[in-house]
Amino acid sequence: MRRSAFFIRFIGIGVLFHLYVGVRLISDAPVSPAWKALAWTLLGASLILIPLGMSACNIEAQPLADRLAWLGLTALGFFSSLLLLTFARDLLLLVVHVIDYMRGAALGSPKLVADSALVVPALAVLSSAIGFYNARRRAPIVSVDVPIDNLPAALDGFTIVQISDMHVGPTIKRHYVERIVTAVNGLQPDLIAVTGDVVDGSVPHLADHTRPLSALSARHGAFLVTGNHEYYSGADKWIAEFRRLGLNVLLNQHVVLDHDGAQVVIAGVTDYGAGSFDPAHCSDPAKAISGAPDSARVRVLLAHQPRSASAAADAGFTLQLSGHTHGGQFLPWNFFVKLQQPFVAGLVKFNGLWVYTSRGTGYWGPPKRLGAPSEITRVRLVAAA
Repeated sequence: MRRSAFFIRFIGIGVLFHLYVGVRLISDAPVSPAWKALAWTLLGASLILIPLGMSACNIEAQPLADRLAWLGLTALGFFSSLLLLTFARDLLLLVVHVIDYMRGAALGSPKLVADSALVVPALAVLSSAIGFYNARRRAPIVSVDVPIDNLPAALDGFTIVQISDMHVGPTIKRHYVERIVTAVNGLQPDLIAVTGDVVDGSVPHLADHTRPLSALSARHGAFLVTGNHEYYSGADKWIAEFRRLGLNVLLNQHVVLDHDGAQVVIAGVTDYGAGSFDPAHCSDPAKAISGAPDSARVRVLLAHQPRSASAAADAGFTLQLSGHTHGGQFLPWNFFVKLQQPFVAGLVKFNGLWVYTSRGTGYWGPPKRLGAPSEITRVRLVAAA
């Protein structure tokens, strides 16, 4: 019932936003009535396709569901840019009107009003095309050195390759995953960290598309923690499937690795909000490190959400690897991430704990990345100067 109410509100807000864009742009555009009719038709199609695409996961017929998801989510990405640029245009026109008023000149510039009504949709198309390319290309490699005090010599150069937030689902399939796995293995890491949100859908629908993950190869293996989307998609079944693929799933647990005579602790917690889905999965960094040997000075925590950092610092971890934020993925959402998470992207020091937040290896929702490129992260431990 609550979900239905949210969806009704979402559609209502969508209607208002589409009307706003239509009134502000189409009425001012210097085009023929036929072109204006076509523009209104396209806006109407967007209004229908967006909720269809977002709810396509509820459709059992997979080819149909995937096609609707592609259409609806692509429309959502385009309309997000169109709406943002329409707001920006109105702000610009307001500034021009104020300046004209202060100068005592006639209010407004008819040419600016008309030309900007055409420029806005053109910029929306261009930004969406660039964002689509950025999302669909294979994530580039990002290298990060983490300076560790008193790092054992054997661990100087220890390499962890992190992938996060692939979101295998309606628009991300097996071929996309295969390219990521090939790139990760090519880096020949000591360890692979998969920091959650691997999937958006059920095991029966997506098992074939996640199967390439079984080929992930590193000296000490591949370790995985759950993200919030695993819990939306049936976490217990996915945990069993990930383990069947040979991934080491850490549920508030740790392992102690011996690397050329030096010990390193690799721990993992369930998603920050997992307890609301299953109390037995309540995220607990202290539990994850409990019993680790004091002699192991390097303690790495895999935690899907950056906001696990406070508890991780208290528990005595050295480094936390997280994802979840997508770096905002595309404007304007990067400005809102900090309302929920302490860190958006990159490496920061927090209460003695290094925290690295990946922008994600895939994308969620619209196939669009703008200003927040995806990444496969090569994290290297180095001795602090």
